[in-house]
Amino acid sequence: MSKHSLPKAPKQSSSIFKDSAKTEEAIRADVPDAELMSQICDVSDEHSVQNLMDTVIEKYGRLDILVNNAAVFASLDRKPFEEIPVDEWDKVMSVNLRGVFFCSRAASPIMKSQNYGKIINIASDTMMKGTTHFAHYVSSKGGVVAFSRAIAKEIGKDGICVNSIAPGLTFTEVMEVEEGFTPARFDRSVSARAIPRIQMPDDLAGTIIYLASSDSDFVTGQCIVVNGGDNLY
Repeated sequence: MSKHSLPKAPKQSSSIFKDSAKTEEAIRADVPDAELMSQICDVSDEHSVQNLMDTVIEKYGRLDILVNNAAVFASLDRKPFEEIPVDEWDKVMSVNLRGVFFCSRAASPIMKSQNYGKIINIASDTMMKGTTHFAHYVSSKGGVVAFSRAIAKEIGKDGICVNSIAPGLTFTEVMEVEEGFTPARFDRSVSARAIPRIQMPDDLAGTIIYLASSDSDFVTGQCIVVNGGDNLY
Protein backbone atom coordinates (compact mmCIF):
# COMPACT_ATOMS: atom_id res chain seq x y z
CA MET A 1 0.00 0.00 0.00
CA SER A 2 1.48 3.35 -0.96
CA LYS A 3 2.06 5.90 1.75
CA HIS A 4 0.91 8.61 -0.68
CA SER A 5 -2.66 7.99 -1.78
CA LEU A 6 -3.56 9.82 -4.97
CA PRO A 7 -5.96 12.75 -4.64
CA LYS A 8 -8.85 13.04 -7.05
CA ALA A 9 -7.59 14.68 -10.23
CA PRO A 10 -9.24 17.89 -11.42
CA LYS A 11 -11.88 17.01 -13.99
CA GLN A 12 -11.12 19.88 -16.36
CA SER A 13 -7.53 18.74 -16.96
CA SER A 14 -8.28 16.43 -19.91
CA SER A 15 -11.91 17.17 -20.74
CA ILE A 16 -10.85 19.47 -23.59
CA PHE A 17 -10.01 16.33 -25.59
CA LYS A 18 -13.48 14.86 -25.01
CA ASP A 19 -15.76 17.88 -25.03
CA SER A 20 -14.52 21.45 -24.86
CA ALA A 21 -17.93 22.52 -23.56
CA LYS A 22 -17.18 20.72 -20.30
CA THR A 23 -14.05 22.82 -19.86
CA GLU A 24 -16.09 25.98 -20.40
CA GLU A 25 -18.60 24.83 -17.79
CA ALA A 26 -15.85 24.19 -15.27
CA ILE A 27 -14.38 27.67 -15.80
CA ARG A 28 -17.79 29.36 -15.60
CA ALA A 29 -18.43 27.63 -12.29
CA ASP A 30 -15.40 29.47 -10.87
CA VAL A 31 -15.71 32.69 -12.89
CA PRO A 32 -19.39 33.21 -13.84
CA ASP A 33 -18.74 36.42 -15.79
CA ALA A 34 -15.83 35.06 -17.85
CA GLU A 35 -15.96 35.63 -21.60
CA LEU A 36 -14.90 32.34 -23.15
CA MET A 37 -14.29 30.77 -26.52
CA SER A 38 -13.28 27.15 -27.04
CA GLN A 39 -12.02 25.49 -30.19
CA ILE A 40 -10.44 22.11 -30.81
CA CYS A 41 -7.03 22.47 -32.47
CA ASP A 42 -4.49 19.94 -33.70
CA VAL A 43 -1.26 21.76 -32.82
CA SER A 44 0.75 19.45 -35.06
CA ASP A 45 -1.19 20.71 -38.09
CA GLU A 46 -0.17 24.11 -39.45
CA HIS A 47 -3.58 24.90 -40.96
CA SER A 48 -5.46 23.95 -37.79
CA VAL A 49 -3.24 26.28 -35.76
CA GLN A 50 -3.67 29.16 -38.20
CA ASN A 51 -7.42 28.67 -38.16
CA LEU A 52 -7.38 28.95 -34.37
CA MET A 53 -5.37 32.18 -34.48
CA ASP A 54 -7.67 33.65 -37.13
CA THR A 55 -10.70 32.81 -34.99
CA VAL A 56 -9.17 34.45 -31.93
CA ILE A 57 -8.39 37.65 -33.83
CA GLU A 58 -11.83 37.72 -35.41
CA LYS A 59 -13.47 37.49 -31.98
CA TYR A 60 -11.12 39.54 -29.79
CA GLY A 61 -9.02 41.65 -32.15
CA ARG A 62 -5.72 40.85 -30.39
CA LEU A 63 -3.67 38.11 -28.77
CA ASP A 64 -1.71 38.92 -25.61
CA ILE A 65 -0.89 35.53 -24.07
CA LEU A 66 -0.08 32.15 -25.61
CA VAL A 67 0.43 29.10 -23.38
CA ASN A 68 1.73 26.08 -25.29
CA ASN A 69 0.68 23.14 -23.13
CA ALA A 70 -0.36 20.35 -25.54
CA ALA A 71 1.80 17.24 -25.22
CA VAL A 72 1.93 13.49 -25.71
CA PHE A 73 3.01 11.93 -22.41
CA ALA A 74 0.71 9.70 -20.35
CA SER A 75 -0.13 7.41 -23.28
CA LEU A 76 3.53 6.55 -23.93
CA ASP A 77 4.98 3.19 -22.94
CA ARG A 78 8.45 3.56 -21.46
CA LYS A 79 11.06 1.61 -23.39
CA PRO A 80 14.80 1.68 -24.25
CA PHE A 81 15.53 4.25 -26.94
CA GLU A 82 16.63 1.49 -29.34
CA GLU A 83 13.07 0.12 -29.21
CA ILE A 84 11.20 3.37 -29.88
CA PRO A 85 9.42 3.06 -33.25
CA VAL A 86 10.12 5.88 -35.68
CA ASP A 87 6.42 6.72 -35.98
CA GLU A 88 6.13 7.02 -32.19
CA TRP A 89 9.18 9.29 -32.07
CA ASP A 90 7.69 11.45 -34.82
CA LYS A 91 4.30 11.63 -33.09
CA VAL A 92 5.86 12.90 -29.87
CA MET A 93 7.95 15.47 -31.70
CA SER A 94 5.04 16.62 -33.88
CA VAL A 95 2.91 17.55 -30.87
CA ASN A 96 5.43 18.39 -28.15
CA LEU A 97 7.88 20.40 -30.22
CA ARG A 98 6.47 21.12 -33.68
CA GLY A 99 3.21 22.20 -32.02
CA VAL A 100 5.10 24.83 -30.00
CA PHE A 101 6.80 25.99 -33.20
CA PHE A 102 3.55 26.26 -35.18
CA CYS A 103 1.64 28.06 -32.42
CA SER A 104 4.46 30.48 -31.63
CA ARG A 105 5.06 31.20 -35.32
CA ALA A 106 1.35 31.95 -35.88
CA ALA A 107 1.12 34.16 -32.77
CA SER A 108 4.31 36.14 -33.36
CA PRO A 109 3.09 38.46 -36.17
CA ILE A 110 -0.01 39.32 -34.15
CA MET A 111 2.00 40.14 -31.05
CA LYS A 112 4.54 42.10 -33.09
CA SER A 113 1.76 44.30 -34.47
CA GLN A 114 0.77 45.07 -30.86
CA ASN A 115 4.40 45.47 -29.74
CA TYR A 116 3.45 43.25 -26.81
CA GLY A 117 2.90 39.58 -26.02
CA LYS A 118 3.72 36.71 -23.69
CA ILE A 119 4.55 33.21 -24.93
CA ILE A 120 4.75 30.57 -22.20
CA ASN A 121 5.91 27.10 -23.20
CA ILE A 122 5.40 24.10 -20.91
CA ALA A 123 8.53 21.93 -20.82
CA SER A 124 9.39 19.31 -18.17
CA ASP A 125 12.04 18.79 -15.50
CA THR A 126 12.83 15.47 -17.20
CA MET A 127 15.03 17.35 -19.64
CA MET A 128 17.45 18.10 -16.77
CA LYS A 129 17.38 14.58 -15.33
CA GLY A 130 17.69 12.57 -18.53
CA THR A 131 14.87 10.25 -17.41
CA THR A 132 15.49 6.72 -18.69
CA HIS A 133 13.26 4.93 -21.21
CA PHE A 134 11.60 8.19 -22.19
CA ALA A 135 14.12 9.48 -24.75
CA HIS A 136 11.55 10.90 -27.18
CA TYR A 137 9.61 12.76 -24.50
CA VAL A 138 12.76 14.06 -22.76
CA SER A 139 14.25 15.20 -26.07
CA SER A 140 11.07 17.00 -27.08
CA LYS A 141 10.92 18.92 -23.81
CA GLY A 142 14.59 19.83 -24.00
CA GLY A 143 13.81 21.18 -27.45
CA VAL A 144 11.00 23.31 -26.01
CA VAL A 145 13.44 25.05 -23.65
CA ALA A 146 16.04 25.57 -26.39
CA PHE A 147 13.41 26.86 -28.83
CA SER A 148 12.05 29.27 -26.22
CA ARG A 149 15.48 30.75 -25.59
CA ALA A 150 16.25 31.03 -29.31
CA ILE A 151 13.10 32.92 -30.27
CA ALA A 152 13.26 35.07 -27.12
CA LYS A 153 16.44 36.56 -28.63
CA GLU A 154 14.67 37.18 -31.94
CA ILE A 155 11.44 38.84 -30.83
CA GLY A 156 12.34 40.54 -27.56
CA LYS A 157 12.80 43.82 -29.44
CA ASP A 158 9.16 43.55 -30.48
CA GLY A 159 7.93 43.62 -26.88
CA ILE A 160 7.37 39.85 -26.73
CA CYS A 161 8.59 37.77 -23.78
CA VAL A 162 9.16 34.06 -24.30
CA ASN A 163 9.70 31.79 -21.32
CA SER A 164 9.27 28.15 -20.39
CA ILE A 165 8.17 26.29 -17.28
CA ALA A 166 9.58 22.88 -16.31
CA PRO A 167 7.09 21.07 -14.05
CA GLY A 168 7.80 17.90 -12.15
CA LEU A 169 5.56 14.85 -12.46
CA THR A 170 2.07 16.33 -12.08
CA PHE A 171 -1.07 14.37 -11.29
CA THR A 172 -3.88 14.92 -13.79
CA GLU A 173 -7.05 13.15 -14.87
CA VAL A 174 -5.21 11.74 -17.89
CA MET A 175 -2.78 9.92 -15.60
CA GLU A 176 -5.64 8.62 -13.48
CA VAL A 177 -6.89 6.49 -16.37
CA GLU A 178 -3.50 5.41 -17.76
CA GLU A 179 -1.77 2.21 -16.68
CA GLY A 180 1.47 2.64 -14.77
CA PHE A 181 0.57 5.81 -12.88
CA THR A 182 -0.06 4.17 -9.54
CA PRO A 183 0.47 5.72 -6.09
CA ALA A 184 3.85 3.96 -5.97
CA ARG A 185 4.90 5.77 -9.16
CA PHE A 186 4.29 9.07 -7.43
CA ASP A 187 6.05 7.92 -4.25
CA ARG A 188 9.36 7.86 -6.12
CA SER A 189 8.86 11.43 -7.28
CA VAL A 190 7.60 12.70 -3.91
CA SER A 191 10.53 11.22 -1.98
CA ALA A 192 13.02 13.20 -4.11
CA ARG A 193 11.36 16.57 -3.43
CA ALA A 194 12.25 19.18 -0.83
CA ILE A 195 8.48 19.67 -0.51
CA PRO A 196 7.45 16.00 -0.19
CA ARG A 197 3.98 15.82 -1.71
CA ILE A 198 2.25 15.05 -5.01
CA GLN A 199 2.34 17.90 -7.52
CA MET A 200 -1.05 19.11 -8.79
CA PRO A 201 -1.96 21.35 -11.76
CA ASP A 202 -2.74 24.24 -9.40
CA ASP A 203 0.93 24.26 -8.37
CA LEU A 204 1.76 25.69 -11.80
CA ALA A 205 -0.92 28.38 -11.85
CA GLY A 206 1.01 31.06 -9.94
CA THR A 207 4.07 30.79 -12.17
CA ILE A 208 1.97 30.93 -15.33
CA ILE A 209 0.07 33.98 -14.03
CA TYR A 210 3.37 35.70 -13.21
CA LEU A 211 4.83 35.06 -16.67
CA ALA A 212 1.57 36.19 -18.29
CA SER A 213 1.41 39.43 -16.31
CA SER A 214 3.17 42.77 -16.63
CA ASP A 215 5.22 41.85 -13.53
CA SER A 216 7.45 39.77 -15.83
CA ASP A 217 7.87 42.31 -18.64
CA PHE A 218 11.68 42.21 -18.24
CA VAL A 219 11.89 38.42 -17.93
CA THR A 220 12.51 36.46 -21.13
CA GLY A 221 14.42 33.41 -22.32
CA GLN A 222 14.13 31.82 -18.89
CA CYS A 223 13.08 28.34 -17.77
CA ILE A 224 11.42 28.26 -14.35
CA VAL A 225 11.46 24.85 -12.66
CA VAL A 226 8.33 24.09 -10.62
CA ASN A 227 8.78 20.67 -9.05
CA GLY A 228 8.89 21.06 -5.27
CA GLY A 229 12.68 21.14 -5.17
CA ASP A 230 13.32 17.82 -6.93
CA ASN A 231 16.40 19.30 -8.62
CA LEU A 232 18.20 20.23 -5.37
CA TYR A 233 21.10 17.80 -5.70
